[in-house]
Amino acid sequence: MNWKLTSTLDLNLLYEEGVERTYKGCDGYAPMFAYMGQEGYCLHVEMRKGSVHCQKGTPNFIQETIQSARKLTDQPLLFRLDSGNDSRDNLIILLENHASFIIKRNPRKEKAEDWLCIARKYGICCEEREGKKVYLGSIPETIQIKDQERSIRKVFKVTERTISRDGQIFLIPEYEFETYWTDLEVPPHVVISLYHNHGTCEQFHSEIKSELDLERLPSGKYETNGLVLHFGVFAYNLLRLIGQESLKKQDTPLKKKTTRRSIRTVIQNMITLASKLVFRGRQWKLKVACLLQN
Repeated sequence: MNWKLTSTLDLNLLYEEGVERTYKGCDGYAPMFAYMGQEGYCLHVEMRKGSVHCQKGTPNFIQETIQSARKLTDQPLLFRLDSGNDSRDNLIILLENHASFIIKRNPRKEKAEDWLCIARKYGICCEEREGKKVYLGSIPETIQIKDQERSIRKVFKVTERTISRDGQIFLIPEYEFETYWTDLEVPPHVVISLYHNHGTCEQFHSEIKSELDLERLPSGKYETNGLVLHFGVFAYNLLRLIGQESLKKQDTPLKKKTTRRSIRTVIQNMITLASKLVFRGRQWKLKVACLLQN
């Protein structure tokens, strides 16, 4: 079971209670979401003011999310968090609750040159093209939880470029690195691939903002907007459930194989149906159009 925690959704609002400058440089709210599975069900949401740091209150949010998840499934849980949630508190909460995790590390003051030395020593080098080398590997780490030590891994990917994609030779090599905390015992490239799949959650954000028209919340009251957001998430989950059930029955045509229906498709094909009210045989009848599948 895959999970994604995020706080990257900024609802653009002006002159309303709780609307503050977000880290993206615009005025709005910055709520926290927890999405469940590849289908994108929203398990937990918390309304937050725009200037609140994404890590504030996150340990409690994770704890509540885990409790809700345990009520739905007994399958192993995997949490993916971005670098804004690189915190020891989060690691402890996840380890204590036996939930797996991939957390992108915040580089803070770390230098790419230092990681290149580590990568050359502990990593495996792959030359993807002439002038571009990629090092993948991991370093074991321990974290103290109460009276015992728990083992985790620090997975890294370091890129060294001496020639650009266009063939331009650099006078000074360019270095990039990205590192992750994880407790998964899988190869580094699998860890990185699993984390990068969290980009799908941006599509869930987009559907909540655009398809449900929640980009601008209606009230000037913070608490009211929070309630509207929760009702919106409830509607989002219902529409997502309808779409997933329709895939099982194949009751509407599919142009290509897919694992989930978008909220827009569900609304257009299953909610917004053409109908007309007719009077026949001394009775009023509501005739609803149906989709015919070839």
